[in-house]
Amino acid sequence: MKNTFKIIVLIVISSLLTSCYSIRLRSINGTPQPDPISNRDDYYRNMEVVEVDTVIKIDMTSKDFTYLIKETDKCKTGKLHTVEFKNTFGSSLLSMVTFGKKRKMKIKYVCMKPVN
Repeated sequence: MKNTFKIIVLIVISSLLTSCYSIRLRSINGTPQPDPISNRDDYYRNMEVVEVDTVIKIDMTSKDFTYLIKETDKCKTGKLHTVEFKNTFGSSLLSMVTFGKKRKMKIKYVCMKPVN
């Protein structure tokens, strides 16, 4: 009984540790779009950040999903400077419970500054 409990605890702890991660991609060309009124103290200090927190629905046979970035007031050029994708335990759990049909996405991106 004690060994079974220990194994279950180890599985839960290892899944918690391995399922929470963040990946950031950054371009070395171009300048990030500035945000002079930003009061952030993290990596994105003085950058205009667009945050997307949504649940997407994917067919079980689909292998990929495309999220389109368009030219908007927050992203004047439509070109990306920095992209961060974050996966959490809740995201992994939702995907596992729905057999991969629903996935929770947390994305932050910074657009490039327009060139004059």
